[in-house]
Amino acid sequence: MSVDYIVSSLPTLAFNAPAPLSWEKFVQGGGDVPSPQAKVWADLETQLRNAVAEARGGERFKRPSEGCSLYWKNRVLACFQEKDVAKRDELLDRVWWDAAGELTPPSEPLGKGALATYAIRLKIALKRTLISKDAGNASFDRLTSETKR
Repeated sequence: MSVDYIVSSLPTLAFNAPAPLSWEKFVQGGGDVPSPQAKVWADLETQLRNAVAEARGGERFKRPSEGCSLYWKNRVLACFQEKDVAKRDELLDRVWWDAAGELTPPSEPLGKGALATYAIRLKIALKRTLISKDAGNASFDRLTSETKR
């Protein structure tokens, strides 16, 4: 099956919307095609993680990377201006979501780069689907139940 067909047949993803399919269904539908952009994403993700480490004051945790994009670094640092931890996490996920778009070249909107972008964004959507206030409160209550006695 061609990558163009796989990409065009995938349901639309939207940030902060429920994931339209599971990871298993994505892989079964052909989403496990190796991407030539894997090295590009690995380097970009390293840059993003380095910016997070820098924002948290952990310079020693930075890893070497090929590129140096001030745009992405500044976006990550801007997220840390947010005092609300949940909102900050959402903003960071949005940065990762947008950065994944770098893998889709404008000349190939349905190619392997688009499939790689979809895979990364699906993982973010699946992660965000699991986040809820009720689940957070339940985890907090479970973790602090010892101190309430």
